[in-house]
Amino acid sequence: MGETRDPHSEWTFLTSHARVLLAISRDPGIRLRDIASTCGVTERTVQAIVTDLERAGYLVRSRADDGRRNRYGIVQGSRFRHPAESDHQIAGLLALLADPPGPTASADR
Repeated sequence: MGETRDPHSEWTFLTSHARVLLAISRDPGIRLRDIASTCGVTERTVQAIVTDLERAGYLVRSRADDGRRNRYGIVQGSRFRHPAESDHQIAGLLALLADPPGPTASADR
């Protein structure tokens, strides 16, 4: 007998903000359109998230050496916003998930 899924039960552990931050931590010179593709959101959504993260003090944006692209830096020592996790730095989560997804990532992690 086939199992049907409730479309309202589709949820994930990581927010889009976390996914964008993770993509930037993997590649500080990544283009917003590539982040959007990786995260499954629109480029406009990624722009808004990057602005949120920058305003909240998680990211700094600068021009790359070529003057055409942005480079992003994650602010060291940044902590989670929610009071339940505020005593933890986001660096721990980023380090845990640092390996890019794909066939080279270990399946038993």
